[in-house]
Amino acid sequence: MRGSGAAKVTPMSETVVAVGRGALDTFEEQGWLVLEDVLEPAAVASAREALLAAADASEARGIPTRMDLLDPGGRNVRVHDLIEYAPVFAELATHPLVIAHVRALLGEDLMLSNFSANIALPGSRSMTPHNDQSTVMPEPWLDRHCMNAIWCLDDIDEGNGATRFLPRSHRYTTFAEVPTDPRPGMESFRARAGSVVLMDGRTWHTSGANTSTDRERALLFAFYSRSFLRHQNNWWRSLSPETRGRLDPQLKEWLGLRGGNMGHGTYLASSGRLATPEPSPSRTTSQEP
Repeated sequence: MRGSGAAKVTPMSETVVAVGRGALDTFEEQGWLVLEDVLEPAAVASAREALLAAADASEARGIPTRMDLLDPGGRNVRVHDLIEYAPVFAELATHPLVIAHVRALLGEDLMLSNFSANIALPGSRSMTPHNDQSTVMPEPWLDRHCMNAIWCLDDIDEGNGATRFLPRSHRYTTFAEVPTDPRPGMESFRARAGSVVLMDGRTWHTSGANTSTDRERALLFAFYSRSFLRHQNNWWRSLSPETRGRLDPQLKEWLGLRGGNMGHGTYLASSGRLATPEPSPSRTTSQEP
């Protein structure tokens, strides 16, 4: 699917984006979808420059960008709390095209649980396979309650360590269903710089090994979840008062910086029964076969 290609991100309040039924069906079947060319080259270059500056700023603050526990070999650069470092990251997190798909797939009561980056340098190795939904809720995973929007700031493929995924693994509901070693069955995403890979939070995946000699692979991971799940990131702790003050009200809501957790269902009783919202037709409501 091809995006607008616009270099400037339009405020969400000024934009309405329709999501095609075919795109949603593809996502439901595969557990992922590529939105092609969402950003033009100039916007990609600007975001990548901001990411490199954020990595330097993180180190300067004493927040390490190398995590040996996650990434063997020390050839991955990870940057957390992206929204703290530059306005462009807040713009990407609220990009109208991406948010339209996230809303269609998760529902209206979404939150931005985390937003981080992983730069795989030449020689980087693969991390342990996992699914992200298992990090925020216990099994069984009968429905999709979270997903990633992966911003590609480089062309990605198997050679430079593109994220690897296990096809249709979003249908697994327990750890017992996952192969003992899922790596042999995994495939690599392929996408151009400026594209966004949408991935179901139940999809089993891992970082690919960057076997190239001179190609970096920079990805941004915007992790969205339903509002009843606890955020992965404590945004009150990781964002400065100055950053919080300049954020869009809608983004503040998604970061958990406004009000309490009132997004799932309702505590009001109606005719002796608890009133609950109608399920979204675009979201699965039962276990897939």
